[in-house]
Amino acid sequence: MKLHKITDCIESVAPLAYQESYDNAGLITGHRDMNITSALLCIDSTEEVIDEAIALGCNLVIAHHPIVFSGLKKFTGKNYVERVIIKAIQNNIAIYAAHTNLDNVSNGVSAKIAEKLGVLNGKVLLPQADIFKKLITFCPEANASEVRKALFTAGAGNIGKYDECSFNTPGVGTFKAGEGAVPYVGEVGKHHNEKEIRIETIFPAHLESKLLKALFAAHPYEEVAYDLIPLSNTSPLIGAGILGELKEEMDEMEFLQMVKQTMQAYGIRYTALRNKKIKRVAICGGSGSFLLPHAIRNNADIFITGDFKYHQFFDAENRIVIADIGHYESEQFTVQLFYDLLKENFNTFALHLSKINTNPINYL
Repeated sequence: MKLHKITDCIESVAPLAYQESYDNAGLITGHRDMNITSALLCIDSTEEVIDEAIALGCNLVIAHHPIVFSGLKKFTGKNYVERVIIKAIQNNIAIYAAHTNLDNVSNGVSAKIAEKLGVLNGKVLLPQADIFKKLITFCPEANASEVRKALFTAGAGNIGKYDECSFNTPGVGTFKAGEGAVPYVGEVGKHHNEKEIRIETIFPAHLESKLLKALFAAHPYEEVAYDLIPLSNTSPLIGAGILGELKEEMDEMEFLQMVKQTMQAYGIRYTALRNKKIKRVAICGGSGSFLLPHAIRNNADIFITGDFKYHQFFDAENRIVIADIGHYESEQFTVQLFYDLLKENFNTFALHLSKINTNPINYL
C-alpha cells in the first residue's frame, strides 16, 4: 500500500492543520509514495521501537509523539533523536506522527480516555477558533444544485453534526463580456442580466485549495466570482480536552481508585478532596494544565490530565479536584485509536502494536 493512503486516512480524522504551532506532526522520514508492507503503532518512536520494527519487518512506524520537534542540523548520532532518524533512514523505515492534531479533535486522545473511564456525552472543553472560512459565490439558477454538490463533496457545509449546510439567495447578476471572452451566457460586447443564486457556505480553512478547485470545475462561467471570508467561529468538534459526565455519580476516592486501575497508573497526584460526589469530568491527554480554568468554568468536579507542576496544584482552590495521572499513562491508549481507524479502512493491512513501554519515568 502506498504510504499516502495511510497518512491520508489518519489526516481525514486529524488534519495536520489542527496541530499546535510548536508541534511537528506528519511524515518525519520516508516519502508519500513508498510502498508500505506493515506498520508498527506506538506512543514514542525510540531506538528500541525502531529495532522492534526492523525485527517485525515493518517499514512504517506510526507514533503519537514526533521524534523531531525542532530542526536538526547534523546527523552524527550524538543523541537519541539523531540515532533514531539515522537508523530509520538506513533501514528504509518511514516515521509518521499524529500528535496535537489528534489531541484537538472530539474523537481523539481525550475522547479515548473518556471512553475508558465511562465518561459520557463528551464535548470539546476548549473549542478552537479561526479555523473556518466562508465561501460566497454566484451562479445561474440552473447550475446551483451542481455547484453546491461539488462544494459539499470537497468538504464544505459541515457545522457540528449537520452537513450540506448553505444559504441561498436569488438575485440578478450583470456583466458585459469583452473581446476574446467565451461567455457561458450573453454575447461579447453586450450588457447581460442573468438570474443567479448567491451561495454561501462554511468550510475548514485548510481545505481552501481543494474547495476552489471543485468550485472552478463545477461552475459554468469562464470567470468565477467568489469571496473568501475568515471567520472567528469556534467548532464544537475541534479543540482541546473533553468534558462529560458519569452515568452515575461516584465518591471521590472511589472514582480515583477506578481511574488508577483503568489507566494503569502507578500513582495519582491529586489535590484536596472536596467531600462532593464526582459527576462532571474534564479530561485532557498529555500536558493539560492550561485547561484548568476552562474545567473550573464548566463546573467540572474533577480534571484528569498529566504534567501539573507543584504551584499549579494550588490553582484548584477547592473549586475542583486535580488528578495528575502521568503523561504517558494518559496517552497510552492512543495506539488503539490508530489501530481501530486503520483496521476499519484497511482490514487486510498488517498492523502491530508495539510491546515497548517507552515511558521515560519510573516509579518505586
